Amino acid sequence: MAGMAAPAALAQRDLTLAGAACGAALLIGAAALLDLADGRLGVVTSVAVVMASLTVPLAVAPHQLWNTLFAPPVLLVGTLVVVAMVAPGAIAPDGMPESAGRAGRVLAGTVSNGITLALAEVLALAAIGLRRLGLR
Repeated sequence: MAGMAAPAALAQRDLTLAGAACGAALLIGAAALLDLADGRLGVVTSVAVVMASLTVPLAVAPHQLWNTLFAPPVLLVGTLVVVAMVAPGAIAPDGMPESAGRAGRVLAGTVSNGITLALAEVLALAAIGLRRLGLR
């Protein structure tokens, strides 16, 4: 396999946790911006959160793997907080009154995206497990 780098050489190209988190935040921000075109958050943002949560453990240095378990909830809640500040009406699960405040919208958005959060966390954990197996 000429031209392929050794795993140790590739490990030098791993991102820091902060670098991976910034990249994930940019990805989710772009997806949320596209998703807000119709005035509400939807599937596009959910898919971006899941994909970013999967990508972060695959991109960081091995000594920072366990810290990436916190990425899915931080990315989802961070996205909801920013959207609640910019466009509060975009977070409106069924049955939410118009008079709900920002904190209520973030909480309701987190609860309504529970499946997204669970899937993102499971995929992040699987990615960490695969990385740990590859390091042996």
